[in-house]
Amino acid sequence: MVVFMTTASATSPTTIDRTAPNRVKALIVLCVMQLMIILDGTVVTVALPTIQGDLGFSQAGLAWVMNSYLIAFAGLLLLAGRIGDLIGSKRVFLAGLGLFTAASLLCGVATSAEVLIAGRFLQGVGGALASAVILGMIVALYPAPGEQARAMGFYGFTSASGASIGLILGGVITQTVGWHWAFLINVPIGVVSLVLAVRLLTGERGLGLGKGADVFGAVLVTAGLSLGVYTIVQTAEPHAELPRTLVPAAISLLLLAAFVLRQARATNPLLSLHIFRNRQVSVSNLVVILLFAAGFGFQFMTALYLQRVLGYDSLTTGLAFLPAPLMGAVMSLFVAPRLIVRFGGRIMLLAGLTAFLLALLWLSQAPVDGSYVVNVAPVLTVMGIGVGVGIQSAILLAMSGAAAGDAGLASGLNNTAQQAGAAVGTAVLATLAASTTTSRLSEGADTVLALRDGYSAAFIAAAGFVVVALILTATLLRTPQK
Repeated sequence: MVVFMTTASATSPTTIDRTAPNRVKALIVLCVMQLMIILDGTVVTVALPTIQGDLGFSQAGLAWVMNSYLIAFAGLLLLAGRIGDLIGSKRVFLAGLGLFTAASLLCGVATSAEVLIAGRFLQGVGGALASAVILGMIVALYPAPGEQARAMGFYGFTSASGASIGLILGGVITQTVGWHWAFLINVPIGVVSLVLAVRLLTGERGLGLGKGADVFGAVLVTAGLSLGVYTIVQTAEPHAELPRTLVPAAISLLLLAAFVLRQARATNPLLSLHIFRNRQVSVSNLVVILLFAAGFGFQFMTALYLQRVLGYDSLTTGLAFLPAPLMGAVMSLFVAPRLIVRFGGRIMLLAGLTAFLLALLWLSQAPVDGSYVVNVAPVLTVMGIGVGVGIQSAILLAMSGAAAGDAGLASGLNNTAQQAGAAVGTAVLATLAASTTTSRLSEGADTVLALRDGYSAAFIAAAGFVVVALILTATLLRTPQK
């Protein structure tokens, strides 16, 4: 039986009352915030053509509606997690939730491209602050193995199905009330969540700023991660030039190397390198990177396949994804927690990855005249099963190895792995699909057939990510013992 260790700070004199009946409501508040964060990563995807027409974006500038959010989010997660350890998770969560809600309002009333991009960047900052501490707070709320697995089931559902739900909502909202409401819908939800969070989440003192606010290290890692994500998303540009991507990539690597050296020598490091000595934490986060690289790339490529090959409009494309979040909900909320407690996180992670691999290989064979009933719906159902089990298991394994006092750090590290995986996967798979399509067109292939071949190549590459994750899980991970 798998047993998950609590990562609540051992130095906190007042921890969350684990026997309070309000902890279920607290869990809901935390998961709602996580769902909003993930939704905003994808909800605008199907609305981008409409936004471009309304605000006058250039084709290159349009990408920054997505990239500004992603760069801010990924770049600040580690810093936000450490701040949570120092000043208390509740304070950081409330600050992030408040900023995210205000930024959503700014995006919703934006009348220019510049205002929308600025709002999206602020959303990323607020999302990073809140998301970085959510995992640690859930673990503190539910320390016992069985109840922790069930609580993580709710969190796993938001992580596994949030992106698909975002695509569905994006299509429905865009064609019914307009793209502005893709952001404005966050405002009432955020305000209610903020009020409930103040009442339901018990504050803790934290380690104190005197324990180490490594400002220089924070600047290095934030700049390195942000520049790295910027470089990755730039590679997906159709006319990206190699020298223009190599220079920022090299600078990013130098900044991150300097950060590692700083952490090895600093008295109070931002990221204690000892956390990587735990093989379970290190390998689990590598698996998370690969899983999110395949998962987000899968959803992005599938949306393009539905629109550009099968000819679906934005509303139909969004609704087409419905089997994935429905099956993900069933698995994450009802099935996976019980199976994880009975068989262990490692076994269920292997099962989830295998199901996801099957879905990727299945869709890679979809024809240009594919049928939704035969070629899409079953694939999304299998994907929902695999991701619903796999993501929850991987996150639980990563968090269970963290030591006391590292809750925010472990949570921030895991969220950074998720965002890095999503950025890398989307950029790599989009670039591969575009290059394959261009090559097929130069050979004289029909446009639709060339597009299909590009997406098939991307699906096969995503399957390769999952195969690597399977090998790592099978050979290096072990179910933690009591």
